[in-house]
Amino acid sequence: MMEHSGGLILVVDDEPRMTRFIRMNLELEGYHVIEAHDGIQALNRVRNELPDLVIMDVMMPELDGFEALRMLREISNVPVIMLTVRDEEEDKVRGLELGADDYVTKPFSARELASRVKAVLRRVQGPAGPEESILEIDDRLSIDFNKREVIVEGERIHLRPTEFRLLYHLVENAGWVMPHETLLSKVWGYEYGEDEIQNLRLYISYLRKKIEPDPSEPRYIFTEIGTGYRFVDFERRRSEEQGGASP
Repeated sequence: MMEHSGGLILVVDDEPRMTRFIRMNLELEGYHVIEAHDGIQALNRVRNELPDLVIMDVMMPELDGFEALRMLREISNVPVIMLTVRDEEEDKVRGLELGADDYVTKPFSARELASRVKAVLRRVQGPAGPEESILEIDDRLSIDFNKREVIVEGERIHLRPTEFRLLYHLVENAGWVMPHETLLSKVWGYEYGEDEIQNLRLYISYLRKKIEPDPSEPRYIFTEIGTGYRFVDFERRRSEEQGGASP
């Protein structure tokens, strides 16, 4: 009997050959796999069986993957990997904006898909936060590492798993420039290279919308053109402000 130790994965695709291919290879990796063949069936299986991850095709009859993802995000934060036969940037951006965690273009190898599944599940687990639960950046922004939330002017805002990992690594290296490739490796995984920089830009944009008073004039997350991103050195800023306030 095959042992399933890697979690429950829901595969949503209207092509039986594709679902068989994915099921067989993920079960070899130790996952338990269940199937749905359209968007409505997928929503019902998510409600009833609470999978750890969903792999969903974009091109499906009646309810396509984008619409199914939009409806899914109203009831669940389960991580989702979208599958598509197209590699258009517009489709990728649309999926990520609707709440997808990753995107894989058909045709793909079993090894590539398994690698992406592992990377997404790592991101959902999240890094261990610092000993203090809430880190105060300044008088308007704090980070609750236990709840994976930012507190902006007293309002709690939940972060998606990838947003949390990205903010965590930026804050952990506050004051230092984090190169694109370093952030991709730490946040998405070693499987992700320079061709995924658009993902990084998108999530920096999402974070800025959630924490910056004016995303077009960042106060916390700065772009180092051609290199990477830098989080404000808040401890140094605090020390300078305290020193300036001294008589």
